Amino acid sequence: MTLVKSISGIRGTIGGRTGDTLNPLDIVKFTTAYATIIRRTTKVTTNKIVVGRDARISGEMVKNVVCGTLMGMGFDVVYIGLATTPTTEIAVTMEKACGGIILTASHNPRQWNALKLLNEKGEFLNKAEGEEVLRIAEEEDFEYADVDHLGHLIEDNSYDQKHIDLVLGLDLVDVEAIRKANFRVAFDSVNSVGGVILPKLFKALGVEHVTGLFTEPTGDFQHNPEPLEKNLSDIKALMQKGEHDIAFVVDPDVDRLALFCEDGTMYGEEYTLVTVADYILQHTPGNTVSNLSSTRALRDVTRKYGCAYNAAAVGEVNVVAKMKETNAVIGGEGNGGVIYPAAHYGRDALVGIALILTYLAKRGMKTSELRATYPPYQIAKNRIDLTPDTDVDAILARVKEMYKNEEVNDIDGVKIDFPDKWVHLRKSNTEPIVRVYSEAATMEEADQLGKQIMDVVYSMVK
Repeated sequence: MTLVKSISGIRGTIGGRTGDTLNPLDIVKFTTAYATIIRRTTKVTTNKIVVGRDARISGEMVKNVVCGTLMGMGFDVVYIGLATTPTTEIAVTMEKACGGIILTASHNPRQWNALKLLNEKGEFLNKAEGEEVLRIAEEEDFEYADVDHLGHLIEDNSYDQKHIDLVLGLDLVDVEAIRKANFRVAFDSVNSVGGVILPKLFKALGVEHVTGLFTEPTGDFQHNPEPLEKNLSDIKALMQKGEHDIAFVVDPDVDRLALFCEDGTMYGEEYTLVTVADYILQHTPGNTVSNLSSTRALRDVTRKYGCAYNAAAVGEVNVVAKMKETNAVIGGEGNGGVIYPAAHYGRDALVGIALILTYLAKRGMKTSELRATYPPYQIAKNRIDLTPDTDVDAILARVKEMYKNEEVNDIDGVKIDFPDKWVHLRKSNTEPIVRVYSEAATMEEADQLGKQIMDVVYSMVK
């Protein structure tokens, strides 16, 4: 069974039986439930819902089902075509729409697709709203419009340019500095929508020397689409030739951003946000936010400028909530997700690219030299497999008690901060496992710390 229903949307593999996979019947039910809660809660009067999709092979089918269902619920659908997640988010607010649906399974393989659900601010639904969508879908507590109140389909292909214009209009994006730097840029857009919008962005930024890999938006991904080093041998080999200054790698919906240095070494996706924050804080001092499983380097950089860092629970919606609560000037997640409120409250690789190129141009440094200015941390990722009847909450409570003399945060699992390292234990919502993230100066130390805490947990289970 690969149909995953959560507060953030519905995702699954295409094909198969109803209730087991992502198929037209389940797409209809979930889309209807979403439209129902939007109808009940929205304060916007336009009666519009925006739909955008990545380039997945199943995208056309899913789009047709979603758009038809929304029209059947009486909404006018603004379909913006092949579009990134952040493009769809900003389209919601520009259209003054009631909400939006992004058709993307993010970094999941080609056989997956998903519906990501947005409110009228172009932001993901919160936990309570997501749970209500699940309830409505389960109980089929909805009603469709009659023939005189059906919605209409509006196609608008202008939002790539509107997104780029928004990026160019940011005060801290300096197009002239980028143009004068004469960067030689490479990028990998893994056969999705990045291949459509990134060439337009580079041209608008004055970057003339651009080499793209996997730019055709076929949805037939030529490598695992998650932007991790083990999946990026082609762009790595290209950079090792020494003919480019920097490489950018995005996932299929272009909300995550990873970098390669001029010598072919990976910059480290944890340091995308760190670098952007370093630049932002020099010009607009303020608070920063990342999730509990992100690198400590953001905290270090923030404190260097005399500003305050705050941690949020894992998940973009939680990071955004903490950013608003603390009036943060920059935030995001260690998976390469940059959230810059001056643009909008969503992870946006285009914003990250423009700010990093500006910063590199102004520093006059090689990409590897800039990376060397930040604290050298390494994150290890492990997991603890437990039986379904294991009381995970009780185990985490005992771990928290054992390390009460350290700095402990329990807003999302248990994170233990030691003076020079940390470990974060977080239970899965879908299976009996505990994810263990640990960070230290070297990968060996980080892995050793994670396994030390895992041994503590295993001893409790016994």
